[in-house]
Amino acid sequence: MSCSLNLKNFSYKIGENKEIRNINLNLSHKEKIAIVGANGCGKTTLLDIIAGVKSRSGGELELFHQKIDSLADYKSVRDFIGYLFQDSDNQFLCPVVIDDVAFGLLNEGIEKEKAYLKAKMMLEDFNISNLQDKIVYNLSGGEKKLVALAGVLVNEPKLMLLDEPTNGLDEDMQLKLVKILQQIDKSIIIVSHHREFIDKIVDKIYKITDDGLVLIS
Repeated sequence: MSCSLNLKNFSYKIGENKEIRNINLNLSHKEKIAIVGANGCGKTTLLDIIAGVKSRSGGELELFHQKIDSLADYKSVRDFIGYLFQDSDNQFLCPVVIDDVAFGLLNEGIEKEKAYLKAKMMLEDFNISNLQDKIVYNLSGGEKKLVALAGVLVNEPKLMLLDEPTNGLDEDMQLKLVKILQQIDKSIIIVSHHREFIDKIVDKIYKITDDGLVLIS
């Protein structure tokens, strides 16, 4: 199944009083884009809605060529979406690195031996095999981010949503993350304030404004 995302006349609420309107977006197969905007403009909320964590207030949403009218409609597409949270600590479900990376595979019913082999291969691809037996909460911020990303990618999503992926990363870790994301052949939406970072990865940059979602680069 090829990846596609279409938002038409999309709107959603932030808190009780503010509503973001006029969001129109077409994301094609394997396209990489970034969404920027002021603090509190609704960038993370938009990712939450695309991921099926929250509901929109209006407009049309189509994912993987399927119309999504309610959260229940995500049942057939949820496994194709990988979401990297802004705070890596919220991503982890197991205390040990290798167990956490393998968790999603085991949850899908993949045999234990195959799941752990695939998880180890993913850590090798990221050059962080040395972390596999460590406690995730004892890792540095950059190490946590890479382990969390490995846990997302190991399930082979077709659409990746990355919320402020450079938060807490030093320059070396940022460069490592850039190389990984440049090599990933998937559709990606990155929410970030870090323009230098996203310029190295994405094809287009959009900004959330009072007039909706505007293409700026």
